Amino acid sequence: MMKRDDLAAARIPAQRSPEDIDDFVDSDTDDEPQASDVAVAEEPAELDERSKQILAFERQWWRQAGAKEQAIRDTFALGATRYYQLLNALLDNPLALAHDPVVVQRLRRLRASRARRR
Repeated sequence: MMKRDDLAAARIPAQRSPEDIDDFVDSDTDDEPQASDVAVAEEPAELDERSKQILAFERQWWRQAGAKEQAIRDTFALGATRYYQLLNALLDNPLALAHDPVVVQRLRRLRASRARRR
């Protein structure tokens, strides 16, 4: 059985200590963006080297899936699943479309036709 003082203590929320209270700092209200904020907001001007290599690799026409999967492992040291994950993300990147519009549009059409078949 709880005593009366214990019940009162259980109902009163704990008081915050002075260390828990966030001090107001004037620099928190500056309207100028911080250097880290600017770096996150800017997009790179062009694709990275691996993305360019993937698009160059996809310019080739592949007739047999097995041969392409082996070439993926040899060229990029990636499994086919990871390669296709990277490729699909790349197809949604506007920089990839600007870099190689013919290949990106062809691969987007293939992806859309496969999605419709499902």
